[in-house]
Amino acid sequence: MEQNQEFVTAVAKIKNCQMSARKMRLVANIIRGVEVEKALGILKYTKKEAAQWLDKLLTSAIANWSVLTEEEADDYQLEVSAIWVDQSSQLKRFRPAPHGRAHRIRKHFCHVTLQLTNKKPLEIVQEVEQETEELEETE
Repeated sequence: MEQNQEFVTAVAKIKNCQMSARKMRLVANIIRGVEVEKALGILKYTKKEAAQWLDKLLTSAIANWSVLTEEEADDYQLEVSAIWVDQSSQLKRFRPAPHGRAHRIRKHFCHVTLQLTNKKPLEIVQEVEQETEELEETE
């Protein structure tokens, strides 16, 4: 989590998600570099299970950004600056096969990391708020 005066990056992670990295990357590639509101809409109407996991992760990252900056996320045009999916461990199981043999089943897991960054600098938004307050006082 880097914190600069103008731009703040918030991070959220999922560890050991019970889904293969390949399936998760299909949905992660769709929302990479997209604004948060648009990404939430995309995830809401995507029919893959990975969309539900990424929706929770994106909501968590927005909350993390709000805690870091002590500001509301709606004013700053947040975007998904980076998202990556790494392979995790495998759960190995066996299934009976004909003639007394066994076939191996591998259940894959993955780690997902998501970074959010604001497009508008923090100082500019604060200046705009001060100007609107001054206008309201003069009226």
